[in-house]
Parts: sequence; structure tokens; C-alpha cells
Amino acid sequence: MKHKYVIEKNTEQKQVTIKEFAELDKETLSFLCQETYAEEKIAAAVARGKEALIGALRTPNMYPSGFFANKIAEAVLSLYGPEPGLSSEIVLDDVDFISKQPVKRRIVNEIDGEVGGVEDLLTEDFEEDDDLEKKGALKNIDSPLKVLDNDYDDFDDEEK
Repeated sequence: MKHKYVIEKNTEQKQVTIKEFAELDKETLSFLCQETYAEEKIAAAVARGKEALIGALRTPNMYPSGFFANKIAEAVLSLYGPEPGLSSEIVLDDVDFISKQPVKRRIVNEIDGEVGGVEDLLTEDFEEDDDLEKKGALKNIDSPLKVLDNDYDDFDDEEK
């Protein structure tokens, strides 16, 4: 989906306005949102850097992704740069965002020592279980369910 952001700096009213449009229908941009900021707040954020500016531009109504927020911040910075302007327009596409995302890969460190096989997991070492039976820990289980072993033999014959 394509997005268009129109950034306008109004020096008379001392505010910056960002309008967001999106391509909801093919080849038609629809108005989504408009945010107005005090120019002194934006100028202070510009002085602190791009990350502070992105934080100042994000609101509950307009919270663009990191890639889009970075491009919007660059456009706002251009309004306050060496050749300041009064407006800027950006057109962004989600396809660009998806294709520019770096693939995150984990590096798996080699495991030191000897790695055991399945056979090591299947050893029959029941020493701990014998200790539990001697202590009676498994014999005193109170359960409301009682299973009768003899009922399973006649189950198939009763249905016919």
C-alpha cells in the first residue's frame, strides 16, 4: 500500500502539520489523519537529533513504522536545514519497506564437549524411582477417579 505524507510548516501560526494519505483503492489516495505540532516542540526535537524528532512526531493517531518514521523525520529536518522550506511531500510504499528490511540471522556457537546421542537418553536408570516407592510417595495418591481393569475386556461386546 502506498502512503503519502504532506508536511507543512506554518510560521505565522507557529505550527507544523503532517497529513497522512493512503492508497485504500487502486490509484486513489484517501485522507487518513492530520496531526498538528507546536513549532517550538519540533524545533527543540530537531536540535536533539533524529531519534528525538521521531519520538516527538509519533502520536496515538499517527504512529508510522520505523522505516516510514525515519523518512518523515528526514523531510521535517529538511524544513529546518540550511535551505529551509515551508512544505515537503513524501510518497512511500510498503513494498519498499518489506524489501529493505534486513534479514536477522542468529549465529549458533559451537557446543563444547561431547554431544550424546539418542542412546544416552534411553538408558534404564530407575534408581530414583525405587527410592520413591520405598518412601511411599506414589502409593498415597487420593484421586476421585477409579479405573477398573476388568471393564475394558467386555467393552467391544456390549456395543453389538
